[in-house]
Amino acid sequence: MARYTGPKTKIARKFGEPIFGDDKAFERRKYPPGQHGINKRRAKKSEYATQLAEKQKAKYTYGILERQFSNMFKAAARSKGITGEVLLQMCESRLDNVVYRLGIAPSRQAARQLVTHKHITVNGDVVNIPSYKLSEGDIIAVRERSKTLSVIEDSLNNRSNYEWLQWNEATKEGTFQAVPERVQIPENIKEQLIVELYSK
Repeated sequence: MARYTGPKTKIARKFGEPIFGDDKAFERRKYPPGQHGINKRRAKKSEYATQLAEKQKAKYTYGILERQFSNMFKAAARSKGITGEVLLQMCESRLDNVVYRLGIAPSRQAARQLVTHKHITVNGDVVNIPSYKLSEGDIIAVRERSKTLSVIEDSLNNRSNYEWLQWNEATKEGTFQAVPERVQIPENIKEQLIVELYSK
């Protein structure tokens, strides 16, 4: 299963951004991890190091391991459109990400768990594959027996709205209306650096 189970704050501090969501520990220490922390003088990063860091940030953000991410890039490179944008659109179209975007789960990691534990349906059928690729018009819903789970209810109280997703509060189901455009994806990822890295 493609997932990261190590310390999240340490990774967030490495990239200088709270990529796993709100983090009080990150807010207290917004400097790189390590023995010397904020006082460490770091040499200027090479072009390769910058590109690699951007790829790693994207992988950690969406919870995807290297082989899967590499295969997604190859598929994006073969498709029509701008490779970097298509790659991010593929990441956004994953079931675990959409469950998170709809507000059903407070984080992508929690969304992954809800999917694998069979709490989520797509077009009426239970789907327990986090990387399942959604298509326009797909309906994502919470299973009837799972609608009273406290983690889902608490998360829905703090949900955000996205133009490419529609949510029905009464039935606790959402519609994947369209693949999001790059400007609709809020993640701070410089996808062109990832393309340059894989193109070497």
